[in-house]
Amino acid sequence: KISQNKDAFLSKVRSISNSLNINPDWLMAVMDLETNGTFNPSIRNATSGATGLIQFLPSTAAGLGTSVQALAGMSNVEQLDYVYLYMKQYKQYLTDYISVYLAVFFPAALGKSDDYVIQQKKTSADTIARQNPFFDLNKDAQIKVSEIKQAFLSRIPSGLVNSFIRSRDDMEKFFTRHAMPIILVTAGLIGLIYFKFSTRRV
Repeated sequence: KISQNKDAFLSKVRSISNSLNINPDWLMAVMDLETNGTFNPSIRNATSGATGLIQFLPSTAAGLGTSVQALAGMSNVEQLDYVYLYMKQYKQYLTDYISVYLAVFFPAALGKSDDYVIQQKKTSADTIARQNPFFDLNKDAQIKVSEIKQAFLSRIPSGLVNSFIRSRDDMEKFFTRHAMPIILVTAGLIGLIYFKFSTRRV
């Protein structure tokens, strides 16, 4: 999907990810989602004014010492410097794929449980849900962290999903769903074999 400066862009993504101690696939997936798969550094949300690879809000850009206009004029490689500056302030919280995305989408949700509802004093849960229908999976006019996880993973190619299932909760769910039944069946077979052999010896 990278149409310009591909080698330089991917190299810089790896370098940034190494500095943040995260999987570069996580950061790539965040930018893929935020730019609707275009990785266009000048892409702009007409409603909020959010611009670029991780959809910098005007206030966010100002806090980083720049503007959305300046960001829109940068190459994809140049704008990665600001992606790094933004993400660096949340480095201690970036422990899994969802924390990397939450740092961009709604930092207040970092470290919260799957049941945490995305809302704030100035913006109600239903307003956020209306503005982000992709995440309101059950259409109950509120978005929970669990829904963001599910929607986010739905965009990931099946061959890459394993590199995203890294958090303890996700690993436990994956283990329970896939590995535990196999272990139980195996344990049952071992028990049956042991019983047969022990019976013969008696």
